[in-house]
Amino acid sequence: MAEDDKYTKDGTVDHLGNPADRSKTGTWKACPFILGTECCERLAFYGMSSNLVLYFKKQLHQHSATATRNNLNWGGTCYLTPLIGAFFADAYLGRYRTIAYFSIIYVIGMTLLTLSASVPGLKPTCYGKDNCNATDAQAALCYVALYLIALGTGGIKPCVSSYGADQFDDNDEVEKKSKGSFFNWFYFSINIGALIASSVLVYIQNNVGWGWGFGIPAVAMAIAVLSFFSGTRLYRNQKPGGSPLTRICQVVVASLRKRKVEVPADKSLLYETTDAESTITGSRKLDHTKDLSFFDKAAVEAQKDHIKDSPNPWTLCTVTQVEELKAIIRLLPIWATGIIFSTVYSQMSSLFVLQGETMDPHVGPSSFKIPSASLSIFDTLSVIFWVPIYDRIITPLARKYTGHKTGLTQLQRMGIGLFISIFSMISAAVLELVRLQMVRRHDYYELEYIPMSIFWQVPQYFLIGCAEVFTFIGQLEFFYEQAPDAMRSLSSALSLTTVALGSYLSSLLVTIVTTVSTKNGKLGWIPDNLNYGHLQYFFWLLAVLSVLNLIAFIFISKWYTYKRTAGTLQ
Repeated sequence: MAEDDKYTKDGTVDHLGNPADRSKTGTWKACPFILGTECCERLAFYGMSSNLVLYFKKQLHQHSATATRNNLNWGGTCYLTPLIGAFFADAYLGRYRTIAYFSIIYVIGMTLLTLSASVPGLKPTCYGKDNCNATDAQAALCYVALYLIALGTGGIKPCVSSYGADQFDDNDEVEKKSKGSFFNWFYFSINIGALIASSVLVYIQNNVGWGWGFGIPAVAMAIAVLSFFSGTRLYRNQKPGGSPLTRICQVVVASLRKRKVEVPADKSLLYETTDAESTITGSRKLDHTKDLSFFDKAAVEAQKDHIKDSPNPWTLCTVTQVEELKAIIRLLPIWATGIIFSTVYSQMSSLFVLQGETMDPHVGPSSFKIPSASLSIFDTLSVIFWVPIYDRIITPLARKYTGHKTGLTQLQRMGIGLFISIFSMISAAVLELVRLQMVRRHDYYELEYIPMSIFWQVPQYFLIGCAEVFTFIGQLEFFYEQAPDAMRSLSSALSLTTVALGSYLSSLLVTIVTTVSTKNGKLGWIPDNLNYGHLQYFFWLLAVLSVLNLIAFIFISKWYTYKRTAGTLQ
C-alpha cells in the first residue's frame, strides 16, 4: 500500500490525534462498538419511556389528557436537547468527547429515576395496584431525573449516527457505498434494543415493579458507556470546526453589508482560499451552487475586506462558508415536512397505549395479559423485518431500474414512508370506530376491557414500523450526506428536532381538541374513559394532515438542490 493510500483522505484522526490509518481504524472494525452502544442506549431509553404515560397516570395519579401531554412534552424535549449536544460536538468537543461527557449525565438521570421509583419516601405511596399518590417533592424528583435523561440523550442522539458514518471515508468509493448500509443497520440496532424494552421491560414494570422496571434500563445505559469506550482505539475522529453558528452569522452579516454589491457573472471570481483544504477545520471545500444567490454577496471581494492582508470574516467569507449556510437553508423545508410524520409516530407512546388499555389484553385462553405499551413490539418487529429486506432486496432491485447507487434516492425513500404513514392513522381510526360501535351496541361503557383483542392494534403499529424504515432512516442518511462536513452533528440534531416538534404538535393538538370538544359540559374526544369519547376523530385529523404533508413534500423535493463537494464524484 502506497504511503498516500495508508491514511484516510477526509481529515479524520485516530484517538491520539494522528492521521487515521485506514487499515487499523474505522469501517466495520469500529462500527460494532458504536452499534452496541446504540442498541444498549435505546434499550435504556425505550425501556424507561415506552410505559411512561402509564407511570404518570397510575403512579403520579394524573388524568389521561394530562399524562399524555406530560409524556409528549418530555419526549419532545429529548429531541430538542440534541441541538445543545450537536453544537458542542461540532464547535468544541468533537463527537467522541461529547458522547462521553453527556453519557455520564444520562447515567446520573437514570439512577435518580430508579431511586424515585424504588426507595420508600422517594417513591409514590400506593394503597393498591393502581391507586397511588405522589407528593409534590416526589413528582419533582421524578421530573428532575427525567429531564437530566433528556439532557444526557441530547449529547448522544445527534452524535452516534454521525460518528458511525464518520468511520467511512467519503473519498473512498468502497467505503462510501458501505455508509448507506451502516444507516440501515444502525436503525436495526436501535430496534433490537426497543424490542427488548417493549416486551420484557414493560412486562416487568407492570407485573414486578417500577423500581426493577427503571433499574434494568439504568444498567443497560452503563453497558452502553462501556461498549463505547471499548472501541476507542479503532475510531476515526473528525476535528471540531469551531462554532457553526458564528460562521452562519458571518455570512448573513457580510451579505447584508454588501446587499448593494453586484455578484459577478463568472462565479470563479468569488472568494475562496487557494489551498487544497478548506479554512474550516474538518471540512472539505464545497462547489458553488446557483440558488440562494443573495448570500453569494458575502464572497464578493472588495479592497476594504482585507485588513493587513487578512480578510475580515464579517465582511468577506469563502464560497465554502457561503455554501454551508445554503446547505442548511435548503434542508429546512424538507425538515419541516418531517414534523407531521413525527406527530403520527408519537401516537405509539401516547394515544395508541390508551386505546389499547380499553381492549382485551389476554393472550389466548390463558390468564396472561399483555401490557398495552408492549404492543409497540410490533412496530419494532416491523422495522427488524423491513431493514434487511430493504438493504438486501429492495435496494439492489431499485438500483437495476434507477441506476442510482442507493437504488432509491433519499428523498424518494422518505416520500414512500410518508405515504405509508397515512394508512397507519386510517387503520387506528377504523379500529376505534369499530371498537366504539361494539361499546354502544352492547353497553360496554363501564367495562374495564371490552371483548375485543388488543392484537387488532397490530396493523397500525406494523405500518408505522414500515414507514420508519423508509422515512426515518432516509432522513438520517439525507441530513448527514447533505450537511456540510463541519456541521454534521448539528444537521443530525436538526433532523431529530422533527421528533420533538412532532411530540409538541401532538400535545398542542390534544390540548386544542380537548378544549374545543369539552365545551358546554361535553366529555370531548379524549375523556378519561375512552368509551365515552371519539378518539377516532383525532386519528382522522392526523390522516388528513399527513395527506397534506405528503403533497407539500413532493413539491419541495422537486425544488431541492443537492450539495456539491469540490473534487468528488456526485
